Amino acid sequence: MTFTRRQTLGALGAAAALPALATGLTACGSSGEGDGKSLRILQYEDPTSAQGEAWKRALELFQEKHPDVEVDFQQTSFDAVRQNAKITLAGNDVPDVIEFNKGNADGGQLAAQGLLSPLTDVVTERGWDQKVGESMRSFAQYEDGMAGSGDWYGIPNIGEYVTLFLNEDLLAEHGVSADFTDLDALEAGMDALLAAGITPIASSAATSQGFNQMWIWYSLVCASASREEIDDFMFVRGPVDFSSGAWKEGTERFQAWIERGYVGTGISGLNFEQATVNFLSGKAAMVMWNHGVFHRAISEADFAWSWITMPGAHLVMGSSGHLWGVPERAKNKELAYDWIDITLSPEIQDLIGEKGGLPIAGDPATITDERIRAYTEGFVQLMDDNELSYYPDYPVVGFLDFIQEHMQKMSNGNETAAQFLDALQTFYDEGTAR
Repeated sequence: MTFTRRQTLGALGAAAALPALATGLTACGSSGEGDGKSLRILQYEDPTSAQGEAWKRALELFQEKHPDVEVDFQQTSFDAVRQNAKITLAGNDVPDVIEFNKGNADGGQLAAQGLLSPLTDVVTERGWDQKVGESMRSFAQYEDGMAGSGDWYGIPNIGEYVTLFLNEDLLAEHGVSADFTDLDALEAGMDALLAAGITPIASSAATSQGFNQMWIWYSLVCASASREEIDDFMFVRGPVDFSSGAWKEGTERFQAWIERGYVGTGISGLNFEQATVNFLSGKAAMVMWNHGVFHRAISEADFAWSWITMPGAHLVMGSSGHLWGVPERAKNKELAYDWIDITLSPEIQDLIGEKGGLPIAGDPATITDERIRAYTEGFVQLMDDNELSYYPDYPVVGFLDFIQEHMQKMSNGNETAAQFLDALQTFYDEGTAR
């Protein structure tokens, strides 16, 4: 089933680009010595994002509940946590709460090395398992570093999913209907755009943050993949043969898209920000991304736009968001649990939704903006129907760098679908000890 939510947006005028994640420190206090009088939170959400706005209110609620507690709210970056989490959490001066990336390559490693506290008992006591649904908890639980079962080590607050964002004005100008029923219809529309000299999809293939090609490739795999195929791959539940099935079909189609020019040319040095700008400036008719482009388009697009999931797809790329965790060496764990509890409260979850995030325990009906409500309802439907296929770099340590390297090779024409799948098989089997 393909879920579609289409909302046309008129021009709202251009705005400044969304700022990058800050790497400085915003502090309200200092770390404590386990006396219940201080709480240190290390996180990397943009302060202007839906989560960032919600955390401001969550801090107010926490201070109302704990007026004598000093809170050290630290702002870092996603890359900094990925690169330094092991060193940070193995030290003597650790945060009480940390935001970390889900998946075997990140959260699984931290859990397996004993750097995160198991939260299973707390989850049950505080009822978090009633708020984090089945499809959202897959990467909150780890056993021997592998996601999908075992103890809870992280708690998500939001979800995310990947769609095609469409410049409806540009499509209409060249006689292309935005109502794509399946991949064949999408390709026919892209052929018409190419004939008019328009790049169909803005993309990027740099080996650092050139994520678009990876997301297009994996979305094409998921278009024909079964739940079993994806779960075997993601949770290492069974042997994966990358030379057959959806992996072969999706990757060969991806190579054809590159060769036909659907994703543009000369993209090997572009990152996702440049691809986003190419879409928002009208240089390409579409871009594949998550809520980041959704919010950018609201403030920056001067054309009518909409969004759809990959036409005809069985599964849609997406999952829960990043996770709150409590380091094993944290000094004020009870306060950490209170903080997490507040971020899952109805007030904060609904605020995330109102600000345009995708809350996992919120009520979309409370969202006043029709466009944001529709986008959130799309995610809720996919979540409830268990049709999210996660992200391809989760299962194996080093997978993100590996995939991006090969996305660049394929985009340059230096590697075929068969060659990539051979390399993928070797890397995955070695990484999962198969």
